[in-house]
Amino acid sequence: MTAPATTAPSARRLRTRATLLAVLGEHGTLSRAEISRLTGLSRSAVSSAVTDLLDEGLVSETTTPTAAGPSRPAGRGRRAAAVTLRRAHALVLAFDFGHTHVTAAVADTAGTVLGEATAHLDVDNHPREVLDAARTLAGQALDAAGHHLDEITAIAAGIPGALDTRTNVVRAPSTLSQWIGMDPAAELGRVFERPVTVGNDAEMGARGERAYGAGHTVNDLVYVKASTGIGAGLLLDGRIYRGASGISGEIGHIQLPDTGTWCRCGNRGCLESVASIVEVRRRLIHVLAPGARPGEAVDLPPLDRLADVPAAARVIGEAGRTIGRVLADLVNCLNPAAIIIGGELGQAGAPLVHGIRESVDRYAQPAVAEAVDIRASRLGLRSELYGAIDAAVAVAVGR
Repeated sequence: MTAPATTAPSARRLRTRATLLAVLGEHGTLSRAEISRLTGLSRSAVSSAVTDLLDEGLVSETTTPTAAGPSRPAGRGRRAAAVTLRRAHALVLAFDFGHTHVTAAVADTAGTVLGEATAHLDVDNHPREVLDAARTLAGQALDAAGHHLDEITAIAAGIPGALDTRTNVVRAPSTLSQWIGMDPAAELGRVFERPVTVGNDAEMGARGERAYGAGHTVNDLVYVKASTGIGAGLLLDGRIYRGASGISGEIGHIQLPDTGTWCRCGNRGCLESVASIVEVRRRLIHVLAPGARPGEAVDLPPLDRLADVPAAARVIGEAGRTIGRVLADLVNCLNPAAIIIGGELGQAGAPLVHGIRESVDRYAQPAVAEAVDIRASRLGLRSELYGAIDAAVAVAVGR
């Protein structure tokens, strides 16, 4: 006998579900009436969504007295059933693949990291070893969290290279050169014997900042990962924008006038060839350790400690103005509400942000320049990891 066909949830039902999970994640325990008031959803919509979430085990509902909610002072009266997000019920596994590290984290549906493990290795040139390391790190993170792989509901990862969404394979030869033609989602899927969501690291950074960081209330933002390369994750109208083939945001290869430096992509004058963390460190060595010989190892202070060192702040500010010149054109095109600066160079803080601000104000149209807030990442070097967590949670809760 043929099983009856099932109907996929409508877009409205999925949005309602995501809204309920978000408000419960923020407030903890709420009655159905409070959920309706806080979200603006009808009581019938709330009731239907709560029933679905109860069936899936993502929430619990009880009449036992609990702590007062945002509109429920303690006192007498008829007890209302209270809905609580079962935070640890749905567990996710997330990976942040950098050029020189891999981090694995186990988290719950509220984005709370329960266990984590990191290894430093050459990701670009040794994909098979990296995949083996991912399995090992996942085991270590699960052990730290006190859980097992069979409890994981969804897995997601961010990789530091261009991923063609039409084929799911790595495309750009200038990064992840030994991964060209590989399908990271399929490879990780074989490692863990389940589907894996994979995205570009800048995209994951944008997701992380939107879900848990400096862009929490912003629906139109540009996240800039400024490290060895410079890439942008675009969140437009509340949705990640990947472009026709998933390779949007490659701002590091926008060419600047009057710059002849060779870039690893084969062109001259690309933004990342003059304003990457590698170039900024080279200039900082020149001003902070002028006697150092070429190629000599020099220990520099962390970037966040250099804001009060005038010569260093000038170097960082100039890098910001250079990056800002490119971002000004992006601001003119997209009119974002926020630009969030992350990556290793993003750790430089105020001098970098002020330099970017100067160029955006100078080169973008006044109205769009005034509308955009430029700020440093709140999550620091963990934006991409939290973006992978958010991507996995989205799969786990069906949003």
